[in-house]
Amino acid sequence: MTSPQFGPRRRRMLGLEVLIVLGLSLGDSAVYSVVRLIANLTLTTPLGSQTATINGSLSDRPTFDLIYQLLAIFFALLPVVLAFYLLAQSGVNPFRRLGFDARRPVFDVSRGLFLVLVIGVPGIALYFVGRALGITVNVVPAPLDSYWWTVPVLILSALRAALTEELIVVGYLYERLARFGWHRWTIILSTAILRGSYHLYQGIGPFIGNVVMGVVFGWLYLRWGRVVPLVIAHWIIDIASFVGYAWALATFPQFF
Repeated sequence: MTSPQFGPRRRRMLGLEVLIVLGLSLGDSAVYSVVRLIANLTLTTPLGSQTATINGSLSDRPTFDLIYQLLAIFFALLPVVLAFYLLAQSGVNPFRRLGFDARRPVFDVSRGLFLVLVIGVPGIALYFVGRALGITVNVVPAPLDSYWWTVPVLILSALRAALTEELIVVGYLYERLARFGWHRWTIILSTAILRGSYHLYQGIGPFIGNVVMGVVFGWLYLRWGRVVPLVIAHWIIDIASFVGYAWALATFPQFF
């Protein structure tokens, strides 16, 4: 994947654009995650005995909890819309450029399922290794109370994470950083570290796992030229984590 490079003034403007997009999305999450890890490491409680909660309830009233959950998902996706808008403003068709379309459904689904096996299964194993070593907190991915809308909201939350991370960290950043003239492996490694950094609140283990995930996803994105398989794989992995958590907790309580 190659992109035409801009002059110095345009490059400065693009740099500011990238900082704004990240500051409104995953860069913000990365900063808070780093600070949270430092705070956790300075506690008297060991890291392995701490808990990180994902998808927590936002209200003790079910109707308003649902409303808040849907609003949170909606507004979290706006930086993705902004990134696509900015790409389009610079003369790029973001859907074609990033391979975010329905032109190759069989290819996208088959590659997505392949990535689930390559990344998802080892990721689960790495989590338990991290827990055993005391470098990973106990991650509770679905503490929502059980309502009729709980599973659909968790599936939407998984989709939000997949779209936000893959379309911004891979699609948008790869396009922009290529215009800065960065080498492909510089792009792959830097974005992989970014991916790992906003998972640091979960401990050192998830940071390592997500960096590896970022390297694999980035390398395959450059080979395939399509972001859809990454979104599919990420979505399935997060659905398994969010929705399958309650089942796993009931079936294998000794691991939690």
